[in-house]
Amino acid sequence: MNPTATLSPAPTSPAVSTSDLWLRILKIIESKIQRGQFITWFKDTAVLGLEEGNLVVGLPLPMFLTWHMQHYRTMTLEAAQEIDPSIREIVYTVDVGLKDNRERSTDLLEHFPELKKRKVAGRQEVKLAEGIVSKILSPKYMIENFIVGTNNRLAHAACMAVAREPGGKYNPLFLYGGVGLGKTHLLQATGNAILKAHPRSTVVYTTSEDFTNQVVEAIQHQKMDQFNRRYRTVDVLIIDDIQFIANKDRTQEIFFHTFNALYEERKQVIISADRPPQELQLEDRLISRFARGMIADVSQPDYETRLAILSEKAAEYEIFLDRAVLEFIAQHVTKNVRELEGILMQAVALYELEQRMPTVRSISEIMSKLSMDPLKDEETVGFTKAPKRKPTFQEIMEAVSRYYSVSIQDMVGASRVREVLHPRQVAMLLGKKHLDMSYVRLGEVFGGRDHTTVMNALKKVDGRQHNDPQLLREIRAVEVELGLVQ
Repeated sequence: MNPTATLSPAPTSPAVSTSDLWLRILKIIESKIQRGQFITWFKDTAVLGLEEGNLVVGLPLPMFLTWHMQHYRTMTLEAAQEIDPSIREIVYTVDVGLKDNRERSTDLLEHFPELKKRKVAGRQEVKLAEGIVSKILSPKYMIENFIVGTNNRLAHAACMAVAREPGGKYNPLFLYGGVGLGKTHLLQATGNAILKAHPRSTVVYTTSEDFTNQVVEAIQHQKMDQFNRRYRTVDVLIIDDIQFIANKDRTQEIFFHTFNALYEERKQVIISADRPPQELQLEDRLISRFARGMIADVSQPDYETRLAILSEKAAEYEIFLDRAVLEFIAQHVTKNVRELEGILMQAVALYELEQRMPTVRSISEIMSKLSMDPLKDEETVGFTKAPKRKPTFQEIMEAVSRYYSVSIQDMVGASRVREVLHPRQVAMLLGKKHLDMSYVRLGEVFGGRDHTTVMNALKKVDGRQHNDPQLLREIRAVEVELGLVQ
């Protein structure tokens, strides 16, 4: 990728500089979107020039390009036209020199300061009442953003029912399943939903390890009576990973009595474990209590659910990834949701740290390094290498678009700014060279251009490549990406 290609700013109207013009546009945009999105996606941006009605907007990273094209291009154009009706189009270009460069880009925090808010300490626990401590329920875990599939449909429905009627017929609620499949998400999401519907409720979320530590502390300080009274006043008790109280006889005894007291008062108890109650190494009386309620498993997600999770997480990170990349990850990362998110974060890192657009090939390389090679055992994963073939012209266009950080829409459009004209000519050259496309056909796919226009463009770029080492490297890089050369 050549993210450093820049455009010398062309003169705009003498009445306003490019920086002032962009600041006025940003003020309009800032009033229409959430502040977090505004700061994230418009930080380190700038107007680089105005040519023949084309407003050239510089973006600091390749990852910004597709997101702006899909979400902000129309909004930006409308805002620009409010200020200067002669602006007809927004053209984006990536210029990493803008990043953290206050001389070239707009300092959003200076021009759009955030209203001061009271700081809250970043604690992991919260004191609910005298002696009652709960882990903080994460606001990111909500019932609404939990991806439902065949692997967790019953568990999700049970949590929804409990959220509507705590202490009702699904009490206790027991969820079980392997590591990284979404149990914690469901537990905390249910707690959040109950608090939303019943703000005055006392909802305690803890782990079996923390519960055990509190029991030990109460015994050491001879405060078991206080401990029992406090826990039996809660409205909802949520305990994660109950299997870890195995072989802790005193903890099991205290939990048994706590459970009974809450159950008799129609207070909701929600429990998770890594296996069903009958397989836990716990006292029979505890297993019997768990079995009287609702038991639901959370198993490994199927392909469709994995793909939906990846799509949801990519949107949550506000990152656009090619559908083929998400499908590849979903097909070959099958164990649990955490592994899915881990590979997705590697893809995000390619965006943000290496300024590379993730591809199926690059993701496959990452998986190989993590001993998750999808090509290692073809029979096991059901993956076979596709026979080598020539790329389609659409694939050529997509590769050129990724390399130069220019949209396909711009390449086939009418813009003649260098950041668009140069990639357009390279795409024409590759189509002619590798697919033997006629001048007439190339003209058709590039917005109905006349074949003589295509001939002249190819003549120029063909002549340049023999005297321009940089152009040769760019063409070869795209060819390597397409598998046309080694």
